[in-house]
Amino acid sequence: MKLATGVDLVDISRIRDAIERHGVRFIARIFTEVEQRECNDRFSSLAARFAAKEAAAKALGCGIGDVGWLDIEVRGDENHAPHLYLHGEGERLAKKLGLSDWSVSLSHTETQAIAFVVAVGK
Repeated sequence: MKLATGVDLVDISRIRDAIERHGVRFIARIFTEVEQRECNDRFSSLAARFAAKEAAAKALGCGIGDVGWLDIEVRGDENHAPHLYLHGEGERLAKKLGLSDWSVSLSHTETQAIAFVVAVGK
């Protein structure tokens, strides 16, 4: 069995500042439409998803650039529990590495957001 993990911590102010500086251009480059809708402009939720994308890239053994921001998506289920979805290059790389099942945990304080990602496969 294969196991891969990634963790990332981000200051919420970093995401808020980027959004205030670059607006919709930044948001559309980093977050899918579903993520944008679910976060509803909450900086803490956007920061947690940003951290999840970084953590997932680490679990894939690469960084953002090798996979794009939109190749990694975090969506909530009917109970708002987060689930990780890979698209494009992220999905291709996961298959190449034999990673098929993903789990993501998100949390934040008033100032920081953290994400922990675990992937398993054969």
